[in-house]
Amino acid sequence: MYLATTGRRDASVPPLTTGAGRRVPGTVLALGAVSLVTDISSEMVTAVLPLYLVLGLGLSPLQFGFLDGLFNGATSFVRLLGAHAADRGHRHKRVAGIGYALSACSRLGLLLAGGATAGIAAALATDRVGKGIRTAPRDALITLSSPPEALGRSFGVHRAMDTTGALLGPLAAFALLGATAGAYDAVFVVSFCVGLLGVLLLVLYVPGHRPEPTARPAPRTGPTFGTGRTLRTGRTFAALRDPIFRRILAAAALLGAATVGDAFVYLLLQRRLALPVGWFPLLPLGGAAAYLLLAVPAGRIADRIGRRLPFLYGHFALLGVYAALLVPLGDAPAPLLLLPVLILLGTFYATTDGVLMALTGPVLPADGTAGGLALLQTGQALAKMLAGVGFGALWTVWGPNPALWAALSLLCAALVGGWLLLPRTPSAPERRPA
Repeated sequence: MYLATTGRRDASVPPLTTGAGRRVPGTVLALGAVSLVTDISSEMVTAVLPLYLVLGLGLSPLQFGFLDGLFNGATSFVRLLGAHAADRGHRHKRVAGIGYALSACSRLGLLLAGGATAGIAAALATDRVGKGIRTAPRDALITLSSPPEALGRSFGVHRAMDTTGALLGPLAAFALLGATAGAYDAVFVVSFCVGLLGVLLLVLYVPGHRPEPTARPAPRTGPTFGTGRTLRTGRTFAALRDPIFRRILAAAALLGAATVGDAFVYLLLQRRLALPVGWFPLLPLGGAAAYLLLAVPAGRIADRIGRRLPFLYGHFALLGVYAALLVPLGDAPAPLLLLPVLILLGTFYATTDGVLMALTGPVLPADGTAGGLALLQTGQALAKMLAGVGFGALWTVWGPNPALWAALSLLCAALVGGWLLLPRTPSAPERRPA
């Protein structure tokens, strides 16, 4: 199968327009609705989980970092298996549905585990396995349903809808905790019910995608996908043959190794500002709101000027998060720290998450899209696993400020490496074969 760099739409769902004649495929909107509902479910749990584990069960920062990082990294390998299964036979929707269902069922696991560490670990593992299975097939459906010149906009729209759920989830958790006097079980039950609704939406409204059997451009000799090399269907690791993909993967992993997890950022904010425990679930709202507002504009800008620079500049926003957490507060009011950190964190995700997928998608063959994206996401997840464990260890041994200084220094070095590694070649439209 040759590189499909012509516009690829899902014929089963007509595209819709969004202002000024901009067209967003219906599959993208349907997947956005599924992600919106699913993120309400997952963020209800995510918003209270650090509080529940660190303050409720008494885990140390090192233990929490190890637990969080281990599951993020170990279950990334499941992502590769899910992507291979999705590419083999074009079963992207079916594999994604299995992942969504596993994540929904993991909420019941948290409920049944009570305070048992082994039960909580098993429930978290199930959730991460589900997320690992579904992410690459979902992003492959977005890529295969969108023209390459508009991938940034498609991913921006999807991520904006996804982030709407991330915005509503902590609000629901906060309301439930307030109404039930801090009963975490109520959060887990409601989260499970909402997760099942997301699975139902996927089954009813997201069509499966099969690449159209249209004529492909004539192959040209060369070592990379961009020059028309043929590939066997469903070979997950075939993307590693492309030097452009390898450079993107290396840059993403390098920058991921300097990315402190959101949970640590929120724990640092709670510690610096001495926020009441009941307000902790609301901390993700600021970042989610900034992400929601900026995701679509960031995607459109990336389509217009290229996706390399927005991805790199987004990491400067993360650098700002680290720096802001190190600034002495003195007697300054809490919003002077809270608002900049949350806005910068949302900016970071808006300019990197979907933009990276849009940068990589046109490099991949139609029959290996899920596999290539899974390799990229796995590289990032393994790097973030090391970052989470390392930051938790430094915090435990040296304290939070030295750990932050180490993260800031590492991110500066990673930005230099990312700048050198990321290819300057324009993406999709300009790289079309003749």
